[in-house]
Amino acid sequence: MPSKILPPPLKSGDLLRVIAPSGALREFEAFERSIEIWRSRGYQVEISPNIDDKWGYLAGKDEKRCNQLAAAWQDPDCCGILCARGGFGSTRILENWHWQQNSGLPKWVIGFSDITALLWSLFNMGISGVHAPVLTTLADEPDWSIERLFNWVEGCPVASIKGCGWGGGIASGILLPGNFTVATHLLSTPIQPNFDGVILALEDVTEAPYRIDRMLTQWRLSGALAKVCGIALGGFTRCQAPPNVPSFTVEEVLRDRLGDLGIPIVSDLPFGHNSPNAALPVGVEATLDGDEGILTINN
Repeated sequence: MPSKILPPPLKSGDLLRVIAPSGALREFEAFERSIEIWRSRGYQVEISPNIDDKWGYLAGKDEKRCNQLAAAWQDPDCCGILCARGGFGSTRILENWHWQQNSGLPKWVIGFSDITALLWSLFNMGISGVHAPVLTTLADEPDWSIERLFNWVEGCPVASIKGCGWGGGIASGILLPGNFTVATHLLSTPIQPNFDGVILALEDVTEAPYRIDRMLTQWRLSGALAKVCGIALGGFTRCQAPPNVPSFTVEEVLRDRLGDLGIPIVSDLPFGHNSPNAALPVGVEATLDGDEGILTINN
């Protein structure tokens, strides 16, 4: 597993660049409110040109979105990259992408959902990003969640978060948060990280229970869960079966497909598509207590 590089702490006055590497921007009012939150903290926030481009469901053609990422990553004055929204599309621009293009210090990449692909790709280079609200969701977060994000990127400790413990004892390992569906589609690709000694932190949205079952079964059959030391589950939002269709609940599926792994598992942690979405650093040491239901970042 690559050694982890934590970008330098952010401070008031630092330049942050906004990119849209995935889906087309639609939530303009929430986007503007979230940018104002960063600016009110003293940051310079520069929005990439043509941020509102659309190409089908994407925020512009692949070359344009890739160029946005490259311009932000290679800018020596830029200290962090704020992703506008999720959706789909970041994996398309990673086909021929190399983080080695960067000159100078690594910088923060902040986002979640489809941004999982960027975060995991960056993790493979040994650089830590943050699984945290994008600019179409940050403004709707509770104050403690917003403060948690700022605390982490500004070099301060963050508190443990609590969910529902399933048992399995306590494990320490490398925290790897992400969207479950996106992560599933990264299996057996060059972006898939080494899962040895990893605490997976997974969330999802609008996936019916049978699709969650199908993806979990793929993880099991592929052997991807064999060396994972713990699993932290966030929100699985709007993951109900269609009305009048025989089904398990998503909770029943998760317990059926994960409950026999013999490792600490905690569910109902406050991160994911439903507010709150507690910021989780990628690639840092963490401890998961499956008995008490607590996930702790080893600050």
